[in-house]
Amino acid sequence: MRTPRLTLVLAAAALTLAACGEPGSAGGGSAPETGATGDGGGVVCEPVAGEELVVLEDDQRLQTVDNVIPAVNADAAQPALISALDAVSAVLTTGDLIALNKQVDVERETSRQAAQAFYEQAGVEVPDTSGSGRVVVGAGNFAEAATLAELYALALTDAGYEVEVRTIGNRETYEPALTSGELTVVPEYAGTLTEYLNKQVNGPDATDDAPLASADLQETVTNLTTLGEQVGLVFGAPAEAADQNAYAVTTAFAEEHDVSTLSELAEACDGGVSLGGPVECPDRPFCQPGLEQTYGLTITEFVSLDAGGPLTKQAVTGGDVALGMVFSSDAALAES
Repeated sequence: MRTPRLTLVLAAAALTLAACGEPGSAGGGSAPETGATGDGGGVVCEPVAGEELVVLEDDQRLQTVDNVIPAVNADAAQPALISALDAVSAVLTTGDLIALNKQVDVERETSRQAAQAFYEQAGVEVPDTSGSGRVVVGAGNFAEAATLAELYALALTDAGYEVEVRTIGNRETYEPALTSGELTVVPEYAGTLTEYLNKQVNGPDATDDAPLASADLQETVTNLTTLGEQVGLVFGAPAEAADQNAYAVTTAFAEEHDVSTLSELAEACDGGVSLGGPVECPDRPFCQPGLEQTYGLTITEFVSLDAGGPLTKQAVTGGDVALGMVFSSDAALAES
């Protein structure tokens, strides 16, 4: 899949953590200076402040795929409906998703306005216009989901359906509504939904004992399809667009150490780096443990901040931590 270059530009006035309060730290103390020798004898890379962030490529595929995928009530699935949803998936990239989120979150357009402009610009072509009847597109209670739902609604309208878009809370609320038929389709995320259904079908410990989502998109969607059959769901084609965990440094840091991937980071900073992220990061397999086990990266200090939010981004740009966990479709990652 094509990977867009993800950069973040922040105003200099927003680069201090003081205005947001003092974050907690699981590691305590301050990070060693660049060039210092870590406990293992390698070079510890200190944070480098800067106005831009760049996401380092997950070249060893630590993260589970979370491509956008339409989830459909099996009883309501028709060829015209699926082909309309697939027409949206065919054109939607992660770069597009970032731009759409920026329009809504930063530029304050409505999800409908942003979706309509993108739909026309992308030239979405719906191949089957034989659809008829009423469909309800559900959306989670966050802007990205609402925009995706509006995109689906535009394609379904072109396919011949009478469409309603309905915001209906979180996954625990909208998934039962989808399986019951109250909703017809919901924009979902392949890896997250796979493990959600894995718990439903195989028990609450299934995601730890036998995870069915992985960094392999085809394998994950195959497992998702099998799980869906057991709960009354079918799925359209996944989009290239994805929203998953990502790890960022400042462009100044990346240039100083000549790194663009997490593997290069581990090699250049073999004594370790400091990491900022959500409080659960030290215990989550796709966060600190994954960075340590998959990449051999040493975390010299963990600073408890937020999940891809302003505290984490400000800590990295302000030079408080070298590496921060962000989300790959964050509106702030749109190029200026």
